[in-house]
Amino acid sequence: MTTPKLTFACELKSPELQALFSDERLITELLALRAGVSLGLLDLSPERAAVVQQLNAAGIPVTAWLLLPKDEGYWFNIDNAPQAAARYAAFKTWTDEHDLQWANIAIDIEPDFNEIQQFMRGEGRQLALTMLRRLGDSGRVLDGRLTYGALLREMRSDGYQVTSYQLPFIVDERKVSSTLLQQAFSIIDIPADSETLMLYTSFVRPLGPGLLNSYGPDADVIGVGSTGGGVEIDGPAALDWEEFARDLRMAYRWSDDIFIFSLEGCVEQDFLARLQDFDWEQALVMPTEQIEQVNRMRAALRAVLWAGSHPFMVMAALIGLFVVFRSLRRLRR
Repeated sequence: MTTPKLTFACELKSPELQALFSDERLITELLALRAGVSLGLLDLSPERAAVVQQLNAAGIPVTAWLLLPKDEGYWFNIDNAPQAAARYAAFKTWTDEHDLQWANIAIDIEPDFNEIQQFMRGEGRQLALTMLRRLGDSGRVLDGRLTYGALLREMRSDGYQVTSYQLPFIVDERKVSSTLLQQAFSIIDIPADSETLMLYTSFVRPLGPGLLNSYGPDADVIGVGSTGGGVEIDGPAALDWEEFARDLRMAYRWSDDIFIFSLEGCVEQDFLARLQDFDWEQALVMPTEQIEQVNRMRAALRAVLWAGSHPFMVMAALIGLFVVFRSLRRLRR
């Protein structure tokens, strides 16, 4: 039986990261699964480099998951594109200093961490006004694409493959050639070598399985989670084993490349041991009603995005309908 390629994301601070990998059983379990690790680069410290060296020595593929300080947005977006380029330059120096080996590089595209915190504090009105103002500046998206395009070319010239971590809604925007979501949320659609859609069902219960199966066919790599851990944001409860196993099997229907968030959550719940003899082919009951509901929501989203990106065409169509309606009324009279 074939098994998918698994990559576990790890987003720990250096002391906790060293403690996690001080247990040799973790290396053994990862090797048994032939799994890789996407290591969040919260810092470029000697301690983090030592963990990368440990994984390199064991033959475990490591993805360099580039991140910024929280006061710079943490994840990459339009507004911090210059900081992203500077971070990559610092990453290269750090990599050379410690002789680190990377399987590829990951660029995580998400809204500014500080804006998410603002929303969680109940300051949604102020944030909404900021987003509305951004809709009037479509040039930001073009500038972001130029900056990130240059950064990706540099990464490739340095010999790296680049994967992007994207919110799934970018697929719908792409399908209707819109940039409204990118303008509002400062996210950016970049031409990575592969794309991981973050289809974390824990964040959208009870529609999570519908979301995963609706977007699954559009994904190069499917991201499942969350099993716990990650950056400090109040979020939903972590997946339990039954939910996690369900998501893995559903993801495997659409892709043989699966990204799991997170490694520390899986270790805490002892999922790695249970994955050693996991039955990937076990029959599934597909969440047909949830899939249809998500598909309807996506169709509505695409309609709104298309209309928002083509206001003059919408206006012309409305005027045309009005003229036809008035003409029909006159004929009836």
